[in-house]
Amino acid sequence: MVRKSSQQRDLFESERSFRLLVEGVADYALYMLDPGGTITSWNIGGERIKGYLPEEILGQHFSRFYTETDRANGKPARALGIAREKGRYEEEGWRVRKDGTFFWASVVIDPIYEDGDLVGFAKITRDITERRNAQLKLEAMQKQLAESQKFDALGQLTGGVAHDFNNLLMIISGSLHVLKRGTADDAKLQRAISAIETATKRGAALTNQLLTFARRQSVNPQAIDFADRITGIREVLDAGIGSSVRLSFDVDRDVWSVKADVSELETALLNLIINARDAMPDGGTVTIRARNVVQTEPPHAGEFVGIDVADNGFGIPTDVLDKIFEPFFTTKPIGKGTGLGLSQVHGFAHQAGGTVKVASELGKGTTFTILLPRGKTAPSRETAEAPSFRGSGTVLLVEDNPDVAVVSIGLLEQLGYHVRRVADAEAALREIEKNGVDFVFSDIVMPGKMDGLSLAHHLREIRPGLPILLATGYSEVAANVRGDFQILRKPYEIHELSEAIAKLPR
Repeated sequence: MVRKSSQQRDLFESERSFRLLVEGVADYALYMLDPGGTITSWNIGGERIKGYLPEEILGQHFSRFYTETDRANGKPARALGIAREKGRYEEEGWRVRKDGTFFWASVVIDPIYEDGDLVGFAKITRDITERRNAQLKLEAMQKQLAESQKFDALGQLTGGVAHDFNNLLMIISGSLHVLKRGTADDAKLQRAISAIETATKRGAALTNQLLTFARRQSVNPQAIDFADRITGIREVLDAGIGSSVRLSFDVDRDVWSVKADVSELETALLNLIINARDAMPDGGTVTIRARNVVQTEPPHAGEFVGIDVADNGFGIPTDVLDKIFEPFFTTKPIGKGTGLGLSQVHGFAHQAGGTVKVASELGKGTTFTILLPRGKTAPSRETAEAPSFRGSGTVLLVEDNPDVAVVSIGLLEQLGYHVRRVADAEAALREIEKNGVDFVFSDIVMPGKMDGLSLAHHLREIRPGLPILLATGYSEVAANVRGDFQILRKPYEIHELSEAIAKLPR
């Protein structure tokens, strides 16, 4: 009798200890359900996580913790059924607190049997909202990194292709100039040449968009009065948008100047306007807004001008929103778009030191926002076109591509120069040391240890008065020139070469 009483006391103490342990756990909601799902016990963790006192929740059905949608879909009963049939039920999902707020829960339900009969369920709930948010943030960062790596890979690919393509266009463009001079009296040949010339210019424009996307285009950043520039290109923008769409402007009177390449800025605005026009086949309104923006959060902290191009067109589906800046991606029918317009905008904004954002809602329209850094110097003004120039003396042409060299030599000779050509920077230094020249015309991208820009800097040190003109169709290092040297973009025509030479310091 004494032994039985001792065993009962031990059992009682064991059950009491276990009950105190369960009731004292604060990080987990640990409670029991009867076979029908009614709550029969409650611990301090349940009170902390779900907000109910024991007297408020005991005797209530556990389905009240589920969302309204989950209750309507029969999820609570389904969870108990799976626990009974498979021996355990586990899931993560939204649950509802007493105050109506939601939290992301990790849930485990185990069936409890006594002598083979189901007597209820043990339920464990943990609030993992913070862990889920951290995981979502990590996944978003991983996606952003993957997008960045993809854009970088695309940039390297498009930049390399554009480099070679620009050299081909240079050869075609220069050869056309020679043909035009020799067939002036043949109208049929002149028409054919004109068609080739138009195609060449179109190819150059597309290549320029590729390079801008790749952020490998040589640019000339300067302070631009945005309000003044918008006024200057109003006719061009009106022509691009057509008659069925109205163009509206809302530019703050005190908007700052922006630091960017003026031609790339104009191209980006035109691309966005054409994109907006195509999203409104039945007509509508495109609004260009500009305002001062001060950002304090990295990676784009500083003073910017925010330029919005907003339409009230179709909008962009969410499943393609993250692809729209990729080169050659387009939702337009075949023949209606190259898929390079928005990639040019993306490349231009980032190369200028800013960014581009998009907000869109189906059926209500789209707003593209370009953030450009504030221009700290006085805005530039339009200058008169440089006069045609004719020179004399000897020019050293530094060009590794023999076909491009033939074209460049022909153009330089037409301008009155005697031309000596070398294929790399080392040979150029030897030629200058041995014979001397009147000015140097060098490609930037060349084989060997020294590229054209390094050659120019070296010559600036040893021959400070020697005029130097650089040319490139693609160059990562061209962005570092920062006005130190004049750069001529490939493909160039004879009048562009003439004007560039005329501007060289003498």
